[in-house]
Amino acid sequence: MQAIIIENIIKTYGKSKDVMALNNISFNVQKGELFGIIGPDGAGKTSLFRILTTLLLADSGKATVDGFDVVKAYKQIRKIVGYMSGRFSLYPDLSVEENLNFFATIFNTSIKENYDLIKDIYVQIEPFKNRKAGQLSGGMKQKLALSCALIHRPSVLFLDEPTTGVDAVSRKEFWEMLKGLKQQGITILVSTPYMDEADLCDKVALMQNGKILSIDTPGGIINNFSNPLWAVKSSQMFHLLNDITKQDFVKDVYPFGEFHHVVMKDKSGETLLKNFVQMHQEDKMQIKELKPNIEDCFIALMKN
Repeated sequence: MQAIIIENIIKTYGKSKDVMALNNISFNVQKGELFGIIGPDGAGKTSLFRILTTLLLADSGKATVDGFDVVKAYKQIRKIVGYMSGRFSLYPDLSVEENLNFFATIFNTSIKENYDLIKDIYVQIEPFKNRKAGQLSGGMKQKLALSCALIHRPSVLFLDEPTTGVDAVSRKEFWEMLKGLKQQGITILVSTPYMDEADLCDKVALMQNGKILSIDTPGGIINNFSNPLWAVKSSQMFHLLNDITKQDFVKDVYPFGEFHHVVMKDKSGETLLKNFVQMHQEDKMQIKELKPNIEDCFIALMKN
């Protein structure tokens, strides 16, 4: 069963509508699925989330959430979805407990009534329930915001860049929490600029400049990367980048951490690359074959 259906959504900004935020976006999310929208800032992720949560109107196209039209049935949608924005948007002068009680009251429920749903998350911040929300650490703010988004037991949860600005440990803990929520049957749509988080989703859509570049499982996207990929490193990385770029057997090359990733045009490039390395041994060059990751796939799709 499809929890979210998006058909040909277009959204523009500006007086002359010359800024294309969403360019004919279409995809579906299955019920109980953890679906990731992966893309950099400005890709259109937040605009899409605001349309699906009835906070923004699209120029054209249509979308439904749990069978409800985002325009015609916006009141029903607001009752069944949870939304956590990338920016901390709770009340900083209210305590942890007061924020949670406030959001529970809005939806005519109580902390006690739905405590079983948020227990694994809230128990980590409950010792600080009397502390003002504005005085919490980034990871604790994240847990409080998620608890507030869940307190009315939504069927669909929208998380817009929830791990941006938090430490690596908090990011890991957060994704563990999402796995637990998924097991309870909640459909989760999460956006993130972090490519490594794509592997934690059931399915992902890679997004850039308002367009969907690819939609598949993380493994499916990686399997579609057909060109041989190698990593090279030397003591003169800038010169190495310029030299490799000029080689006919190279389709693309780009910096990636301590190495440059080299995408070959075909398998014959392997021998040519090794010969190139041997000619530059004075630079103490390193070379190794790689299996592509999501970021490699995103770069390739973006440049095609």
